[in-house]
Amino acid sequence: MSKYEAGHHHNGSEKYETGYDQGQSEQMQHFEVDASPHMAAEQEGLKRDLRLRHMIMIAISGTIGTGLFLTSGGTIATAGPGGALLAYALVGLWLVFVCQAIGEIATLLPLPGAFNAWGARVFDEAFSFQMTYMYAINWLLTIPAELSASAIIVQYWLPEDSSFPPWVVPLIIIVVMVAINMAGVRAYGELEYWFSILKVLTIIIFIICAILVDAGLVGQKVKYGMAAWHVEGAPFKGGFLGFVKTLVSVGYAYGGSEMTGVTAAESRNPHKHVPRAVNTVLLRIAFFYIISIFLLGSIIRNDDPKLDNAEGTAAAAPFTIVFTMAGMNAAANYMNAVVFTSVFSAINSDFYVSTRMLLSLARNGWAHKQIGYTNARGVPVVALAIVTACSCLSLITIFVGSGVVFSWFVSIIGSIIFQSWILILFLHFRFRYCWAKQGRSVSDLPYRSWGYPYGNIIASVIGVCCIVATCYLSVINPPKNPGPGASEDDITAYHKARDSYAQNLLGAWFPWVCSALLYFGYKFVRKTKLVKAEEADLDTGRFIPTESDKQDINKKGPFWKSLVE
Repeated sequence: MSKYEAGHHHNGSEKYETGYDQGQSEQMQHFEVDASPHMAAEQEGLKRDLRLRHMIMIAISGTIGTGLFLTSGGTIATAGPGGALLAYALVGLWLVFVCQAIGEIATLLPLPGAFNAWGARVFDEAFSFQMTYMYAINWLLTIPAELSASAIIVQYWLPEDSSFPPWVVPLIIIVVMVAINMAGVRAYGELEYWFSILKVLTIIIFIICAILVDAGLVGQKVKYGMAAWHVEGAPFKGGFLGFVKTLVSVGYAYGGSEMTGVTAAESRNPHKHVPRAVNTVLLRIAFFYIISIFLLGSIIRNDDPKLDNAEGTAAAAPFTIVFTMAGMNAAANYMNAVVFTSVFSAINSDFYVSTRMLLSLARNGWAHKQIGYTNARGVPVVALAIVTACSCLSLITIFVGSGVVFSWFVSIIGSIIFQSWILILFLHFRFRYCWAKQGRSVSDLPYRSWGYPYGNIIASVIGVCCIVATCYLSVINPPKNPGPGASEDDITAYHKARDSYAQNLLGAWFPWVCSALLYFGYKFVRKTKLVKAEEADLDTGRFIPTESDKQDINKKGPFWKSLVE
């Protein structure tokens, strides 16, 4: 039986149902969630210090970073404007229903392990074990990916013959991250709020500039219209394979949108905050991603060498190209600064989620119990120390080459994200089945996902097709050795193709092989059994709103007010 995460009753003021027995409470680190803004700051456990404005801005743009600002042009260069737009639209549709599934369960059960903890409740403890470890691995790998990106970005401001060590900036970022995370979840929320505002303003300015450039009203006064959709190779460059090649990088760009499920555990009022946050995901996808990709594909030709951004710099990023075309000569410096703050923001989120996943592992008995220790500020300090150590080890990879490290990690992280999303949908199906088998009404849920079950079915079909297509692409067309007597150019091309093949193969299959080993290994050792639907624990850790919370939930007002509350 899994040691579920839950809140202890504290002087009658705690708002969580608990399923702990005395034996479990002795084995586990005390987990107490500060559910009231009037509770003492010295209370042990996680602190519910995230306000509505934090939750909404984190959901809208908390993890927007290198995936959109630096690599989005590569999708157009690979698949053409139509292929890139289709990839972002399909994966975005999949994500909308994933976030709806997260919203429904996280509103009811705001656990530190989020969706990763649900598996032990409704399906199998081994399933939750492997899912939590894989999600932790995802974020622990994302940290070196973003640190590598930070090293690339800073190089733009350095002279070509600079001897400045590439590891200095990432090391400074790690130190700052430790300081922020030690300050507590409120500091994390505030920083993400202001960084998100900067990113939102940048994208809004970009969209306005792009529309003016496309209409020929600024810059070179050339009316582009949809001309870039009719050049050679467009709109679907590379056909089906070109489209499939972009899926993983699109997944990486969207990655982190599911974070709302994790932040729910430290939200002041999950019944109000989580639904509002997940419902902004559609706005984020439609406004930030779809419109941006459409405008980029309409202005910049898919055969423009600058679009691929092989060096991974903000100076050659597609957003910068459009700003420059609009006559903004300082665009490169501005975008470099924005991308750097975006990476900083993303690493901040990486640290936050990684520590909460390690906390969840400890609270469930899947890692040493001391990892679940939290200080008076609600900070899992031991988990933070482990994440910091892993981050420092990642500095070694920078010497391999920041660009190389970043591209390899994108492949692996994108595939793990796809795996997490499809498993979340599966657990949502299972949750609804258990809910019905226990004779509970759907109307009793504090939040109900849109269009269930049809939305989940559509999203599952899209997800399975994306995963199968990615795995298929990774094994076809292995590179052929040019053999003796080959020219130097042929040998160089072979080495490049071989590295690309290995990268795609590892990225596509690593999550599934690793998950299988974790799942069957745990099942063999612990002899776990499938949870019967009638016996599924759907109450431990459940958020029980007070009268004050209910009044807050029912309070109506314009959307803009929720951004400043």
